[in-house]
Amino acid sequence: MAKNPAPNSSPRERLIQAGLKLFYRDGFHATGIDAILAEAGVAKKSLYTHFRSKEDLILAVMRRRDELFRNWLVREVEKVAQDPISRLLACFDVIDRWVKSKEFYGCACINASAEFGNHSDPIHRVAADHKAFIADYLKRLARAAGLENPELLSQQLLLLIDGAVVVAQVTGRKDAVASAKKAAETILAEAAKKHPRAGSKPLAKPESVHA
Repeated sequence: MAKNPAPNSSPRERLIQAGLKLFYRDGFHATGIDAILAEAGVAKKSLYTHFRSKEDLILAVMRRRDELFRNWLVREVEKVAQDPISRLLACFDVIDRWVKSKEFYGCACINASAEFGNHSDPIHRVAADHKAFIADYLKRLARAAGLENPELLSQQLLLLIDGAVVVAQVTGRKDAVASAKKAAETILAEAAKKHPRAGSKPLAKPESVHA
């Protein structure tokens, strides 16, 4: 999802792009400022011109990661599925492709919340807001499908998605998301039985997020 910065991009953008790559791959605390500067190709003065601290840079990086992931997920889901129930299941297919990619190092928001565990920390709050967005997207899909208790369904599906992502990261199991999708199919089939007339109501597009 992260892109290499253009040669003429600003020092701030190059720092964010370097952070997207290195913080995600190597960890937030483990990645030093010197590594970020070398990757970005900028001087230390540029870092402190644009960011007050390493944590301030991490916050900007996480906001950008959140934006990129939200837009990517919705765009990819809507490419492959049209009705709400199909889109709920397509979330698992899209996540499955990501987990199997060479650029998968777990969920950046789960990783960040582990390293910045204080719930009042701004970095932790970005991670929490990201999960709230995903849950809300799933809830709106479930509601558009006419399924009972969309709030509960969204939480169940998010648990399956995040659980599968963590299992894939920790164990290397690349079939984790496929297994989670089977569980999701069971949950959705049961929910559909309770509402046999569940249909495909229009679903408003989620708002884009801008860093």
